[in-house]
Amino acid sequence: MPITLKKVAKGAAYVGGSIVGALVLYGIAAVGLSAVPVGQRGRSAPDAIEAYILSNGVHTDIVVPVRSTHIDWTQQIRYADTPAADSSMQYVGFGWGDKGFYLDTPTWAELKPSTAFKAMFWLGESAIHATFHHKPTEGPDCVRIYLSPAQYEQLIDFIKTSFDYDAKGRVEHIRGHSYGQYDAFYEAKRTYNLFYTCNSWANEALKAAGQRAAFWTPFDAGIFWHYRERRQ
Repeated sequence: MPITLKKVAKGAAYVGGSIVGALVLYGIAAVGLSAVPVGQRGRSAPDAIEAYILSNGVHTDIVVPVRSTHIDWTQQIRYADTPAADSSMQYVGFGWGDKGFYLDTPTWAELKPSTAFKAMFWLGESAIHATFHHKPTEGPDCVRIYLSPAQYEQLIDFIKTSFDYDAKGRVEHIRGHSYGQYDAFYEAKRTYNLFYTCNSWANEALKAAGQRAAFWTPFDAGIFWHYRERRQ
């Protein structure tokens, strides 16, 4: 039988309704599971390591000391990898995300539909964005956390295992890319998708370190809600 306009319209409506329904369910899950807390917020102690959760309004980084008795991050992430090569920076922030978003989309205005589609549906590669900082300042988008030595070791392991390494066991610097003077990009493991975003990675990093986190969240707000509520 020939396909009628009515059948086409009915099929399009079904597909459209399914997409809208899936987006609604995703939003409900994102809000609901983000509100479920796991872990405990660390407390200040003489041997605690101060770290920070830092957001740019969309994306969350985990910021840690460049050097400590536990690790010297410059053995992997060199100051010389950044344009400024400023060795006075005392902290380094780590973020994980889709490589296409990171390298090809410096601003939201430059986002291509093909980049977004590949990122959302497991079709892209991933990268780690490392940024050197002076000591961060606490505020609405920056929260200080305290890690015990054992917790910091767990966080170190989580971050290190997120990198991709070459045959000689070195992190793979993606040359020629940075957002400013103090950052660099590196090849990473795993694949970005709707259910494992840049903020999901940061949330998992907090879980790995035994810190307060959301049960699951694709958004930075899902992380920060568990810290902001305790400052009100």
